[in-house]
Amino acid sequence: MATAARGRPRSFDRDAALDKAVRLFWRRGYEATSMRDLTTELGIGAPSLYHAFGDKQQLFVEALRRYDTRYGDFIDRALAEEPTARDAAARVLREGPARYTRRGLPAGCLVVSGDANTSNAEVHELLRRLRNAKCAAFAVKIRADVAAGRLPADTDTTALARYLLTTLNGLAQAARDGVPRTQLDHVAALALHAWPAHR
Repeated sequence: MATAARGRPRSFDRDAALDKAVRLFWRRGYEATSMRDLTTELGIGAPSLYHAFGDKQQLFVEALRRYDTRYGDFIDRALAEEPTARDAAARVLREGPARYTRRGLPAGCLVVSGDANTSNAEVHELLRRLRNAKCAAFAVKIRADVAAGRLPADTDTTALARYLLTTLNGLAQAARDGVPRTQLDHVAALALHAWPAHR
């Protein structure tokens, strides 16, 4: 007697479905994205979505991880690959406008705008921690430059890191508002002029 199969295999590509969820949350944010929106975008029924990803919040958390590694990793890469904080800052300010206006992808940044208008405290806290972690990582890089004598000893490392991330966040929001990349590039170039000169 044949043994019955344990459940049916998924009739959809989970990886492709997750990427569609990333882009939907990226366009609309967590709060404005409904389960109906997700099932329509992913092309699967609600039971399949719950089985594969859990509830909406669980799917958002997974989508955010995917976004940060596939689409939003340019900050981490600059910090890891550039020798100084100024080099890393120049790189992210140069790459940010291009990243936030890529053809075929939503404008802006999911980490910046994903929790807009949400009443979900856990989602807001998750994104707040992620944004603050990027800022803290830059502050560490800046402190290394101060210790090496490349920046003045009285440099406010936290404020300088916050200045950079605030600029990037503003560029991302401007991209969502439809500001053209050429103007974003000019803003980014101006922002770098405020960086303390290396010694």
